[in-house]
Amino acid sequence: MESYDQKILKVLAEAGTDGLSIQKIVYHVYNSSNTFFETVSLEDVHRYVRQFLQRNSKNKDSMVESTGVRGVYRINEKSSDSQQLMLMFSDEVQEAEEKKPVVDQSLSLF
Repeated sequence: MESYDQKILKVLAEAGTDGLSIQKIVYHVYNSSNTFFETVSLEDVHRYVRQFLQRNSKNKDSMVESTGVRGVYRINEKSSDSQQLMLMFSDEVQEAEEKKPVVDQSLSLF
């Protein structure tokens, strides 16, 4: 199971250079974390996401950076850690694409 940190970073990586607002990140993490058997509070997720983004965007070499617009964050492409993270996510996407089975959609004569 993915942790909140991984979910946040994955959403930001998919968002690209434009980044996402805190609220959109919260909804992505909240929706991916709620299951039939385990529910999480939206307020708890919001608090965690906000603290994670503030904590991980303080330095110039942090994995996350503010876009300059209040409350909008993105992956810091200048950080060595984020470059490694982007490679990991691109590998996951390639593996997922390779695992898709080929379905025979031809019609049967009988």
